[in-house]
Amino acid sequence: MNRREFISLVGGAAVAWPLAARAQQPSRLPTIGLLGAATASAWRANVAAFVQRLSELGWADSRTIAIVYRWANGRPERFTEIAAEFVQRKVDVIVTAGTAVGAAKQATSVIPIVFAAATEPVSTGLITSLARPGRNVTGLSMQSTELAGKRLELLREVVPALRRVAILAHAGNPAAVLEMSEVQASARAIGLPVVTLGVERAEDIAPAFEACKEQADALYVCTDAFVTANRVRILILALTARIPTIYGEQGHVEPGGLMSYGANLPDLFRRAANYTDKILRGANPADLPVEQPTKFDLVINLITAKALGLIVPSTLLARADEVIE
Repeated sequence: MNRREFISLVGGAAVAWPLAARAQQPSRLPTIGLLGAATASAWRANVAAFVQRLSELGWADSRTIAIVYRWANGRPERFTEIAAEFVQRKVDVIVTAGTAVGAAKQATSVIPIVFAAATEPVSTGLITSLARPGRNVTGLSMQSTELAGKRLELLREVVPALRRVAILAHAGNPAAVLEMSEVQASARAIGLPVVTLGVERAEDIAPAFEACKEQADALYVCTDAFVTANRVRILILALTARIPTIYGEQGHVEPGGLMSYGANLPDLFRRAANYTDKILRGANPADLPVEQPTKFDLVINLITAKALGLIVPSTLLARADEVIE
């Protein structure tokens, strides 16, 4: 072999090596960006249901898909930061819920967004209609606002002497404000006066309780990631003030809230996995109609009821999906 042939051989190998190395690298896994609006502990059951359903559909984390988890802990500024990160990473689907859906939508009009649970998605401008959501956003509605009147009825059954109800809502969440308005309308329809408590920061919660504890016989807590992230603080203040509480999510009752009535969130997250599966297989989110909850749970904490000196009617206990005692 002469000198010229040797140089050509070495040069050709140098060019071929990086091409071969790239060919041997594994292809990028389809990536799901999961934007947790509240805390990891508060969403544990929801995420477990989502991942389990994905597994049933043939998707295994770290093997056939990659799931990137980020937790906002109820802080709206984190919604925007996390959504921007997912856009930069070019994830294939963003999965989220509640207030964080709006931040994700503002961050991208291209990456598909699946909301596992959203209050009033049409009224808040997330989608065009339930049948044709439009663009890159679809998922499941919570129907939390529509259940406001039912929750007030449940409060009256447990607190027969109910003369005035306080409503706690995150003032920075349009969906929570809509729910508060619906509670007010439902209360007016049955002649029940209300006290409204709009909070924006964790530091606002204690003063809000101080302002209402002598004025209200019960507390209605509007559904929101901020409220979920601060649920322990709210529960302690409510128990200290001896105020019965009702929520839209079961996760507030297990640690000490009096009762909840609303859509079963793990079931909604499980169904959100169906949307994610379809999108990863090529479906257009604009063509996937938004679905409604099919399972609603009434959960009652008898330990809390006894601590507050309340007697829960046996007829109500018989209707409950879960009784904590």
